[in-house]
Amino acid sequence: MYRRVGSALRPLSWRGLSTAPSSLGVIGGGQMGTGIAFVGAVHAKLPVIIVDTAEEKCQASMKFCEKLLSKQISKGKISEEDSKAALSRISTSTEMKALCETDFVIEAVNENMQLKDKIFATLDDVCPEHAILATNTSSISITQIAAATSRPDKVVGMHFMNPVPVMKLIELISGLRTSDETMQTTRALGESMKKITTVSKDIPGFIANRILMPYINEAAFALGEGACCRELCL
Repeated sequence: MYRRVGSALRPLSWRGLSTAPSSLGVIGGGQMGTGIAFVGAVHAKLPVIIVDTAEEKCQASMKFCEKLLSKQISKGKISEEDSKAALSRISTSTEMKALCETDFVIEAVNENMQLKDKIFATLDDVCPEHAILATNTSSISITQIAAATSRPDKVVGMHFMNPVPVMKLIELISGLRTSDETMQTTRALGESMKKITTVSKDIPGFIANRILMPYINEAAFALGEGACCRELCL
């Protein structure tokens, strides 16, 4: 099968993106972003660039990765040699332009639509034409996020669970114009990170939060009705 790129027809495997990508970028050096970068470097064995506007966040992210690897060494889950190799695959930057040759980028910032719009518009300008742009949002519409770009077919939801190094599930969410090729590549990346993937439509709450919210509401109702103590509801 082929797709048109400019005036040329390219096979779907062009640039290797019918399978897992060869490089990964993560926007946001917080807990989620660092966890995503960690599994990308340790399990998928990809070179990973963590981008955050604050240099101190970048430094903290690297230190957290070092801490996680030290714990894994002490538990016999990884050798010192493999730990050093994984750490060498992680780098940081405060500039988006560092992602100019990256195949796959995952945004993991606050659930602020205005901020995400700005990030995805910038990524659309900076990243290669073939690059897939993913968001770790747990609730915002993928179709809406994709509208900030000129490549909605390459925008996808990749909702990791917290803490990322421990939790096995990733929700994959397809926007209205997300291509099958993008979904296949995203699934391949998730599996290379040793995660279990599930696919959701672009609906409010996706799957996990749509199921979770009624549980939280019922806990609040139970507490309000005096059915149980506060400690049990929490």
